[in-house]
Amino acid sequence: MTGRSIALFAAAAVAEIGGAYLVWIGLKEGRGAMFVVLGVLALGLYGIVASFQPSNEFGRVLAAYGGVFIVASIAWGMAFDGFHPDRYDLLGAAVCLLGVATIMYAPR
Repeated sequence: MTGRSIALFAAAAVAEIGGAYLVWIGLKEGRGAMFVVLGVLALGLYGIVASFQPSNEFGRVLAAYGGVFIVASIAWGMAFDGFHPDRYDLLGAAVCLLGVATIMYAPR
């Protein structure tokens, strides 16, 4: 289950961050309504993907996803926006992943 859960977190991150990025460039960079519409669709897909997590606890899944979102946002910025994280960004990302692991995968 852990592998499936991690894959779902990754897919949700691509849908949410990608969707938000499409809306951002559609509005902020004047690329047009089609980018905004595609972004909104991707954001909706994020909600669908997140619902496939094995946990039935909405709060737990979304809290853990918050850490995934932080890490994925840094990676997205590096890949598409020229962002260069410093050691504190990377340390913070590692702390977030530890939080994700604790929230989602600790034995209960």
